[in-house]
Amino acid sequence: MSCFPMHQKTFIVTNMTHEENMRATGSKTLGFSARNLLISEHCGTHSDGVWEYKSTGPTIDEMPLSYFWGSAVCLDVSVVRYPDYITPDVLRRALAGSGQEIRRGDIVLLHTGHHKRCFGTDSFQTNYTGLNAAAAEWLAEQGVVNIGVDAPAIDLTPDDTEFSAHFICGKYNISNTENLVNLDSLIDKRFLYVGLPLKIRAGSGSPIRAIALLDE
Repeated sequence: MSCFPMHQKTFIVTNMTHEENMRATGSKTLGFSARNLLISEHCGTHSDGVWEYKSTGPTIDEMPLSYFWGSAVCLDVSVVRYPDYITPDVLRRALAGSGQEIRRGDIVLLHTGHHKRCFGTDSFQTNYTGLNAAAAEWLAEQGVVNIGVDAPAIDLTPDDTEFSAHFICGKYNISNTENLVNLDSLIDKRFLYVGLPLKIRAGSGSPIRAIALLDE
């Protein structure tokens, strides 16, 4: 699992094996095994609490669950590659070509193709496109509550040191979801998206298990 460089790497260690537990309990028939996790709130596929990028914003446990599950569409913006930005015109063209519409309260996922192209390589954390400020604001003004991407961030992070898309999410108090996969299976479709965060007290974000439910 690739983790954004500024965040804690993930460590998984055995707490107790089945055999160790049987010796501790004296049981002759059954042992319990468990492992310990040391993880970032932003490891793997995860959603951000607004508080991460806005000190007065809600933490992940304070945000309505409607930000993390509901009706969603996936737009194909894979024509854009690093170092170019995803702009409002790119989004409008992708939406027009999708045959879908963006409704208030929607979750919008953006297929950039970055995960398919670069996961497991050195460029995964460096050479990915992202939304410019105008594109992020265009989505926010449509009423989108969660912007998801198949890349490490919704910003063009290697170059955009202002983190423009995150800034806009803070301005509109909306979430974003990063490190999604398999978005190529959802292009131009409307579906039920579910990516519920853990209710981490005062959390800046949370790992999620993202799924899409389609009528077909």
